[in-house]
Amino acid sequence: MMDRRVTALPRAGARTRRGLAADTGQSAVELVALLPIIALVAAAGFTVLASRSAADQAVAAAQAGAMALLQDGNPRDAARAALPAPVRQRAAIRITGRRVLVTIPASGPLASIAPFLAGSSTADAGPEPSP
Repeated sequence: MMDRRVTALPRAGARTRRGLAADTGQSAVELVALLPIIALVAAAGFTVLASRSAADQAVAAAQAGAMALLQDGNPRDAARAALPAPVRQRAAIRITGRRVLVTIPASGPLASIAPFLAGSSTADAGPEPSP
């Protein structure tokens, strides 16, 4: 008769020390390869969020300029005063008749796409009052 020896099968999911070391090294290489992509996605997300903030600031500034027109004040100064200090130099404020247009370019780490994400808003002070 033949001698049959029963050997235990390895546990499911069990790995040798050599296998664990190889997997750890592979994971590190994959992480290093993905870091630039992760950084690019994070920078793009930050730039998009900055553009949304610029749009909100443009709305507030345009409304402040229109309110100044209604109160016979200086709309450009009122719009500029409604903006946070770091944004004031970047903002473009245009007054046409009784309409105030405020455009603020987005800031962020991706300067190449920031001009396409500028926040802009127009506020109208209504028709010219009759005497």
